[in-house]
Formats: sequence, C-alpha cells, structure tokens
Amino acid sequence: MVAVAGGKAFTRISALLAAAGATRVAYGALRSRPPGGAVLWERKNHAGRTVHLHAGLATAAGTALAAATAPGLPARTRAAAALAVLAAGACGAYDDVFGAGDPRRGFRAHLAALRNREVTSGAVKLFGIGAAGLAAGALVKERPADKLLAGVVIAGSAHVVNLLDVRPGRAAGAVLALGAPGLLRRGPAGPLSAAPMGAAAAVARDDLEERTMLGDAGAHALGAALGLAVATGTTRPALTAHAAALVAATIAGERVSRSGA
Repeated sequence: MVAVAGGKAFTRISALLAAAGATRVAYGALRSRPPGGAVLWERKNHAGRTVHLHAGLATAAGTALAAATAPGLPARTRAAAALAVLAAGACGAYDDVFGAGDPRRGFRAHLAALRNREVTSGAVKLFGIGAAGLAAGALVKERPADKLLAGVVIAGSAHVVNLLDVRPGRAAGAVLALGAPGLLRRGPAGPLSAAPMGAAAAVARDDLEERTMLGDAGAHALGAALGLAVATGTTRPALTAHAAALVAATIAGERVSRSGA
C-alpha cells in the first residue's frame, strides 16, 4: 500500500516538475527569439503597460509535453492530452495574433460574422477547440454520451480559464486552485492535473509582475488540460454536473462580454 501511494505521488510530482521545467525552457527560448519578431507578441494590459505573450506559448508547450509523457498513462490518454492542449494553444495563439485588433467579443458576435461569411479568429478558436475537445473526449471515454460530455468539459474548461485572464495572475492562480483537488484523484487524473499546475507555476511570478501574460494560447491550453483531467477521473453524474456548470459559466461570460464589462 505504501509503495503504491509512493508511486502515485512520484507520477504527480514528476509531471508537475516536468511541466515547470519545460515551460521555463520554452519561455526563455521565446524571449530570446520570439517567432515573427518581438512586436508580434507585445500587448497592452489592463493598466496600459506593455507585456509580451510568451508565457502563453510556453505553458501550452510545457503542459502538452509533461502530460503526454507522464509515467503510467494509457496511450489513448497521452494522445488526448497532446491533442487537446496543443489544439487549444494553437487556436488561442491564432486569436492572439490575428484577433488582436478585433473589438468583437463573445460567441454571438463571432457567429453573427460567420453568418455574413466572415471567418473571424474567434470563430476559428470556437470551432477548433470544440472539435479538439470532442476528439479528446472520444479517446478517453467509451460510451457516446460520456464522449460528448467529456468534450464539453474539455472545451468548456478551456474557455472558462480564458475568461479569467483579465488581470495579472488571475488565470494562473485559478489553474493552481482548480487543479489541486485533482492531485488526489486516482488514475490519469493526478498527473493530468499536475501538468498544467506546474506550467502555470513556472510563469506565475512574471505574470503577477506584469512582464508577461498567458493570453488566449496559454489560458485555453491550461484550461483544456484541467478539463481532460476532470473527464478522465469522473463518473457520468459528476461529468454531467461539471458540463452543466461550465455551460452556465460560459453563458454568464457571454453576457459580460456583450455588456463590455
């Protein structure tokens, strides 16, 4: 029993440290040689200070690497982790770059543009992360209803964490708080919770000190990883409750976006 508990602790600690280490390496590389040039990844934050978005790309890479290589995970779970996190990070990065000057916020605005045959970066993010969430959910669940619920939880978690990325440290702190209970779960949920926590912790100080921000890339990637952890370690009733809560949070966030608050 002690040996089993020790093994479980090792997988969680190793995933957390691997994510933190990989994130710091990626963060340093991106700061030294940002793809496309430094200006492409610079933004004004809520206080008007210039920050860069390197933390987002770094946390997406660190989380995906740690989750996909964590000891003891089934091959399908590794594939689901790589798919969900990298797709969410890529779609978020696309919106970070190409949606920077778009004043439209909320799903309704982007769907309205789509009806007018305009594909916005927000629409790419919406459908891309949604499709990746459903595909990842199909990899970790057996029954059709569970696959659908898992997809909703993965994509919904990605969106909700992104909604929190409006002040320094808020999204990173939420990832640490929301991921902590997952460390106590059995099976893949433990290391899958540890990976986004390690990545978030690796950039939390720079985020709080307003040198960087997670942006859509980092927030969506970290949220997708948390959602996958929930999906793998939760029964259908709890999964249904999580999905309902995330849908409610998304609707509330949509109202806030439309109001401009």
